[in-house]
Parts: sequence; C-alpha cells; structure tokens
Amino acid sequence: MAIINLKINSKEYSIDVDPQMPLLWAIRDFVGLKGTKYGCGIAQCGACTVHLNGQPVRSCSLPVAAVANKNITTIEGLSDDNSHPVQKAWIEEQVPQCGYCQSGQIMAAAALLSKNASPNDADIDAAMQGHICRCGTYPRIKRAIKKASENKP
Repeated sequence: MAIINLKINSKEYSIDVDPQMPLLWAIRDFVGLKGTKYGCGIAQCGACTVHLNGQPVRSCSLPVAAVANKNITTIEGLSDDNSHPVQKAWIEEQVPQCGYCQSGQIMAAAALLSKNASPNDADIDAAMQGHICRCGTYPRIKRAIKKASENKP
C-alpha cells in the first residue's frame, strides 16, 4: 500500500492503495466517481476511457502509481451541467441506447475535438476505433461528433 496523490477533475485526492491498482478502481472505489465504466479489464473496449494530461487513455489497465500528480479528467469533469459541446450533441442526437459505453465514447470524442475541430469521417473512425458499442449506435455517435464540431465554441 502507498499514498498516491491524484488530480482528478481539478481536485486533489490522496488515497492509500496498492500502487499497481488500475486507475479505474481508484476513480470509482476510492474517489467515488462512478461515471467511468468497467467493460473488459484489458483496455480493448474503451468504456473506461479518461483523459490523462488531455490524452484519452484506458483506465482499466493503467496502474494508479503511473498517473500520480498528473491531470486526469473523467466524464464528470467535462462539465457540471452537460454543457460540453460533445455532451450537448450526444443528447440532441439521442446517441445512447443502453448507455453503458457512452462515457468512454464521449471522452474519446472530446479528445478528438480538442485536437481537431473539424474532423472528417476518417478522423472520426480513427479516433473512435476500439470503442465498442454493443448496441450499435455508431451512426449516431458519428453524427453527434460532427454536430459537436459545428457547435464547438
């Protein structure tokens, strides 16, 4: 066990955990933020995606010690009121069906738009590759990303 200092959504947390614990479990079980989901545990589905220093990463396979004192953003950190352009577009396009994968999908889309304000279809496909939606909402996801790029401030 070790004290790990985390910066999540601009707040600082000190948690006493096994340094090899996946970041996902630190976020959910020790910090109490439940928006980031467990999907596969092997970084293959994308449900656990968060931003690490602005880059999308899979939190289920990233040891918490590797992210100490780095800026982590979870789905809860995009906005307090669903006003982030991607969240607004997701709502307008009615993207979720079951919704389980959507926090990871949204985080990947937000990371894409932070780097590329006007992505084309190939850019979107590349950024969203490996984010699995069992309900098959991919066409709505793509429409929402395009809408968010049009409405981005």
